[in-house]
Amino acid sequence: MRVPALLISSVLLLPGGALAGGPLPHPAPAPDPAGEARSITREVRQDALLRKLADCETGGRGEAGVGRGPYIGVFQFAPSTVINFVRERDGRTLSAQEAMALARDYRRAAALVKYVIFDRGGHTHWPACSRKLGIPGQAAAIKAL
Repeated sequence: MRVPALLISSVLLLPGGALAGGPLPHPAPAPDPAGEARSITREVRQDALLRKLADCETGGRGEAGVGRGPYIGVFQFAPSTVINFVRERDGRTLSAQEAMALARDYRRAAALVKYVIFDRGGHTHWPACSRKLGIPGQAAAIKAL
């Protein structure tokens, strides 16, 4: 008995060219709107907390509140602290100049602060503002989202 060629190819090949009997391709995961909403909410709340921390650290004066002392930028980082956290976070070694530039750049400094507070629980690097803003409790609530 002759089997039509079309029937043979449909038996031997699955959509996408996979051979019959091989592993079936996994369907793409279904979108998770609730998970996406939690992720967005988490990000928004993290950013709001960081703005409050920057405001507290500068006495509400933003960049104008940043002095010429040993601490740099609105998050009041010491260059050595930036160097150590960046090395710990992603293995890069920054020079003092690079650390100062990062501390003065709100976007990059905020990313580092997120790492310190949310990934390593390091809110104590801002002791007065951490207490004043209740950062440990807020960070725990955000992480629980």
